[in-house]
Amino acid sequence: MAGGLRDLRRRRRRRPMSDINVTPLVDVMLVLLIIFMVTAPMMTSGVNVDLPKTDAAPVNTDTKPITVSIRSDGSLYLGDNPVSPDALVDQLRAAAQNDREHRIFVRGDSHIDYGRVMQVMGQITAGGFTHVALLAQQPPGGGH
Repeated sequence: MAGGLRDLRRRRRRRPMSDINVTPLVDVMLVLLIIFMVTAPMMTSGVNVDLPKTDAAPVNTDTKPITVSIRSDGSLYLGDNPVSPDALVDQLRAAAQNDREHRIFVRGDSHIDYGRVMQVMGQITAGGFTHVALLAQQPPGGGH
């Protein structure tokens, strides 16, 4: 009788599964997707500025523009680096490699005085730069 039970157990033993379990792969891909969705917005310009909204179409450019940011406290940034108002034009010339037609974007916080933004733009154009533009945040629909 003991021998008969042993044979019965051997016959009922499961065979190894030969299918690939894709559940761990899907889990890993979803985690990576969430990580990239969270970090992608953080990889844009490093200075946090609350931009005003506009319906204008975005400007297409071939060269990477230089960004001057004005925060709500009035501090100036050239790219991600703080800059004093006196040294702004000199550092712009160095960043543009003395190219007076290099595009310069001015980003002003929506809570800052408009006169301060115009003062910075005037300082840049007085320095000899001809392609100076204001940046605004696109509406959620992306425009027209």
